[in-house]
Amino acid sequence: MKFVDYQDDEILAMDLANKLAGELENVLLHEERASLVVPGGTTPGPIFDSLCAADLDWARVDVMLSDERWLPEVHVRSNAKLIRERLLQGRAAKAVFHPFYTGAATPDATLAEVEANILPCLPISVLLLGMGNDMHTASLFPRSNGLEAALDMQTKTILAPITAEGQPEVRVTMTANTLNGALAKHLVIIGAEKRNALERAATLPAEKAPVNAVLDGMTVHWAP
Repeated sequence: MKFVDYQDDEILAMDLANKLAGELENVLLHEERASLVVPGGTTPGPIFDSLCAADLDWARVDVMLSDERWLPEVHVRSNAKLIRERLLQGRAAKAVFHPFYTGAATPDATLAEVEANILPCLPISVLLLGMGNDMHTASLFPRSNGLEAALDMQTKTILAPITAEGQPEVRVTMTANTLNGALAKHLVIIGAEKRNALERAATLPAEKAPVNAVLDGMTVHWAP
């Protein structure tokens, strides 16, 4: 795990967007396509605002979420809604987006179909994750129903349903094994509380601090 410290969150957003764009461009020099996996939430929004203007061959980039609430995209809490409004704009509007939500009542019936759709995009070329104060990342929440299976590093499963206490919707998350397969891994956190939480997570088992399951080889981008 490597820390990169920034003066403030605005500089972080611009510099990290440039870093992600550079890594995608490098992949596209050698591969036909590149894949970018990103989180929802409020923290990555400014990063997306900068990244979408990057001069890339976006038509060759597959964009996926690290996790999603099982909600229609018109819902205010849909991560796909955020991605369409903040990342898939400008030049990045040409990227191919692979949403997880299918409209089924529950994710279980259609996850195999979604997995088949994103399998050709793996391994992940560039991964961006966030983290909560409870040390969750993606939808790998401590004490959640489905966490054990999602943390299994031997699983071939790409996506897993998660039901977490205090979270009103069922979620779908990329498994820890899928996330760990990324060629480039980045975690963005803002504020002293999250940095303290991350440093504590590194000392705990993944069952208590799920972010620890994906920290190997991670570059952490932090601003106060």
